[in-house]
Amino acid sequence: MEAAIVKYNAGNIYSVESALRRLGATPLLTDDPETLRQSCCVLFPGQGEARGAMEYLRQHGLDKVICSLTQPVLGICIGQQLMCRHSEEGDTDCLGIFDTDVRRFVPTRHEEKIPAMGWNSLTGLSTALFDGIAEGDYVYFVHSYHVPCCEHTIATADYIHPYSAAIHKDNFYATQFHPEKSGRVGERILENFLHIAQTWPSTHP
Repeated sequence: MEAAIVKYNAGNIYSVESALRRLGATPLLTDDPETLRQSCCVLFPGQGEARGAMEYLRQHGLDKVICSLTQPVLGICIGQQLMCRHSEEGDTDCLGIFDTDVRRFVPTRHEEKIPAMGWNSLTGLSTALFDGIAEGDYVYFVHSYHVPCCEHTIATADYIHPYSAAIHKDNFYATQFHPEKSGRVGERILENFLHIAQTWPSTHP
């Protein structure tokens, strides 16, 4: 199956492409609105800074395109944050798909370093995105900002305090962690997302 990846000014696209190829999918890096709308599924990954990323999306009309998508969409890392209402990073208004704000981690002890970088465990798992994933399985994070726990939370992690490791609303899924860098667990999560896309909308998770 073909999986579109949103092309914009964010890094870390190659590892997502490689992960999709390992799962037998054909990644298509594109910023063409019609191609994104017609794809079986869309991934919105990246690493970067919220304000610059949103400016690029708006300048190229990709903000409206992403919000209009009706097939399964998976945001990863800053992709998750940009799908929220507002980010404290650069005091940035984002896409508003999820009605929640992105907050900066505020350390309370000397040993709490920012960015939060490394492996952390997942709890409170729900939806088909986490089929076959066990409570306490580890995935890889690199981030200074986070989405607080909210009505959209489908997995939590804990660094300084609990926060949303993944969120979901309708056809939109998003993870703060990097499934493409999370070994067997991350590969299964991406495989689950592709399966959701293959069966959409006949089996809504």
